[in-house]
Amino acid sequence: MAPLRCSRDHRALLRYSLDASKNGTVRIGRGEPLPLGLHDCHDGTNLAVFSRHATQMALLLYESVDAPAPCMKVDLEPDHHRTGDVWHVRLHGDLRGMLYALQAEGPGEPDRGHRFQPDRPLLEPYAASVAGTGWSLSTTSPSDPAARTHRCAVTDHWFDWQDEVRPRHSWSETIIYETHVRGLTVHPSSEAVHPGQFLGVVEKIPYFKRLGATAVELMPVQAFDPDARRRRDPLTGAAMPDYWGYDPVALFAPMPGYAAGSSPNAAVTEFKTMVRELHKAGIEVILDVVFNHTAEGGETGQTYSFRGLDNAIYYILSPDRSRYLDFTGCGNTLNCNHPVVRSMIIDCLRHWVVHMHVDGFRFDLASILGRDTDGRILANPPLLEQIAEDPLLRDVKLIAEAWDSAGAFQVGRFPGTGWAEWNCHYRDDIRRFWRGDPGMAGRFATRLCGSADLYQQGGNGSPIKSINFVTCHDGFTLNDLVSYATKHNEANGEDNQDGMSENYSDNNGVEGPTEDPGVEAMRLRQIRNMLASLLLSRGVPMLLGGDEFRRTQGGNNNAYCQDNETSWHDWTRADRHKDLVGFVSDLIALRKAHPVLSADRFYTPGEIAWLGPNDGPVNWDGPDNQVGCIVRENGSGALCLLFNAARAPCRFVIPPAPAIWQVAVDTAAPAAKASAVASGELMLEGRTTMVLVSSGVAS
Repeated sequence: MAPLRCSRDHRALLRYSLDASKNGTVRIGRGEPLPLGLHDCHDGTNLAVFSRHATQMALLLYESVDAPAPCMKVDLEPDHHRTGDVWHVRLHGDLRGMLYALQAEGPGEPDRGHRFQPDRPLLEPYAASVAGTGWSLSTTSPSDPAARTHRCAVTDHWFDWQDEVRPRHSWSETIIYETHVRGLTVHPSSEAVHPGQFLGVVEKIPYFKRLGATAVELMPVQAFDPDARRRRDPLTGAAMPDYWGYDPVALFAPMPGYAAGSSPNAAVTEFKTMVRELHKAGIEVILDVVFNHTAEGGETGQTYSFRGLDNAIYYILSPDRSRYLDFTGCGNTLNCNHPVVRSMIIDCLRHWVVHMHVDGFRFDLASILGRDTDGRILANPPLLEQIAEDPLLRDVKLIAEAWDSAGAFQVGRFPGTGWAEWNCHYRDDIRRFWRGDPGMAGRFATRLCGSADLYQQGGNGSPIKSINFVTCHDGFTLNDLVSYATKHNEANGEDNQDGMSENYSDNNGVEGPTEDPGVEAMRLRQIRNMLASLLLSRGVPMLLGGDEFRRTQGGNNNAYCQDNETSWHDWTRADRHKDLVGFVSDLIALRKAHPVLSADRFYTPGEIAWLGPNDGPVNWDGPDNQVGCIVRENGSGALCLLFNAARAPCRFVIPPAPAIWQVAVDTAAPAAKASAVASGELMLEGRTTMVLVSSGVAS
C-alpha cells in the first residue's frame, strides 16, 4: 500500500492495515524529548532522536522486514515535535511486530561537515533491535546493495531471567576465554543444534566448565553489516565479509545474524538466553565493544545512521570540516568526547548491563575514547572517568585496548581508575623468552610476577590491571605461533601487507604443517610452555579460543575477512589433541588450587626467592633464559617454578621443603605428574617448564 503521511492536525486518527487479518489505529502525539530512543510509556510508545542540524525529521513504519515501502510516514514538525536538538513523537496504538526507520532533511554541504540524505532510511542510534536483509554472514545474503535493508524493530524488553544471579567473579578469580560467536560452533564438527549463533554458545557451556573458564569474551556482537566494505577475493571473486564484526552499525542492538529465530526480536531474546544460561553455569560475559568508529567509513562510505542524522556532531572532522580524521584505520573516528556522543556511549553501556545483563566490556582501540573533539589526547578524558565512576557501571569489568591506529600507546598509563588493560608487553616478552631471544630472563620474571614495571604505580597498583595473553584474535593462533616464521595472509587479498609483521614467532624448523615427529614434538612442548607461563603468572589470564586444541589459521594472522574454515573452530582437533585440552584444564585447576599465583597484589621479597642454574644467581641479562623461583604460600606450603628456554638442559638445585616436592607440571613429559622429587639436584630439559608443589605436610 502507498505510504500515509501524518496530518498537521495531531489529534487525527491514522487508520491503516497491518496485514490481511489485523486492523490497527495509531494516534500521533507530541511526545517527550527524554529518554532518547524508542521506549514504552504508560500511554503509548515514545521516540526521541537527537539531531542539531536537521531541518525536518520523519518516522517510517514498516509492516515487515522485507516490505518494499513503509506503510506509514509520520512527519515531525519542528514547531511541535522538537525540543532543543531533540525530535520526538508519541505513538498511541499497537506497534508489536512493526519495524521503523528515520529520514532526516538538512544541509547537504559536505564541505561544512553536513551529509544529510533526505530520502535515505536511517537506523535510529538507540535502537535495541534491528532487522532486515543485510545482516547475514551466509552466502544467501543479497549481493546487490540496493536489495539490502536495515531497519529498527520495536523491541519488547520483557524476558524471563529465571532468578538468574550474576557470577561477579573477582579479577583474581577470573579466567577469560576469548571467542567468536559464529566461529565457535559454525563448523560441522561442533555438531551444534544452533551453529554459529548465540544459542550455539550455550551448547558449549559444559566444555567451558570442564576447561575451567570463568568468563567468555565475545568478539563484537553489536549489529554490523558483513558486506559493509564490499570486498571480493581477487582470485575467486567470492565476497569477503566483515567476519570479525569490528565495523558496527547499531551500537545498542545484538547482531541479528547470530539469531536462530526469524522474528525481529529474536536476537535480543536469544542473546539474553545465552547470558542467562552462562550465568547459571557461573560464567561471566564480557563484550568486545567498538565505540571508536562505525561502518560508515570515510568520505565515500555508506550512510546507515550517524552520518545522515548529524555527521558534524558524531564524527571528528578535519579543521575545514570536509574530511574525516581517521585515528582508527577504518575511515572515520567517533567524536567520543563531544557531550552528546559521550552521553550516548554511557547510555549504550548501561543498556548492555541493565537490559542485557553483561558483566564487562573490552574496549577496542580504547585510546580513541581519550581524544578530544579535535583528536588530541586528553590528560583527563571525561568519558573514561565517567565510565569508571558511573553508578551503574562501577562494578562491571572494564578492559582497555590501550592504543589506537594513530600512534597513541598508553599501556601501563591508561587514564582513569578501575580499568584493566590488554598487556601487549606480556604477549611479546613471553613469546621472545620461549623463542630464545637472548637477555629475556628479567623481562620474563617481571611478566610472571604481574608487570610491576607497568602497574605498581607507586605502591598503589595491582597485577590484576594486567590482562595477560600470549595470543588473541588479532594475530597468530598459538599453534601458528610455533609453526610459522612469517605471516601468510595472501587469502585476504592485500598482497600479504596486512596484519602484524613482527610476531616473535618460530616455525621450529619447518614452515607450516609437517609430519616430522621431532618438529611436532617441539611445537607441542612450546605450546605447553607458553600456556603454563600464562596460567602461572599474576594478572588476569586470557586464552584465545581453540589454542587449547591447536586451532590453526594456516599462518593467517589477520583473518578478519575469513568466514570459513580458516577461522572456524574445528572440534575434531579437540579430540585429536585431548591431552592438550586436559593439560590446560589441569593448569587452570592448579592456579585455582594455589591462590598465591593469582593474588591481587605484587609479590613481597618474603614470598618469592629466585633460583639460577647450577645453584648460582639468575643471569637476568644472559643469553640462556634460564630462571626458577620458590613461591611461598600461606602456612608452610610452597611452589617451585622452573623455566628453561634454552635448547640445552640445565641443572637446578632445589632447596628442602617441609614435605617432599611433587611434580605438578612437566612440559617435557606432561603425563608424568605423579612423580616425587627430593630436594637436591634436578636436570631440566631444554625448552621445558616444571612446577613442583610442596603441601607443607610432612611425608
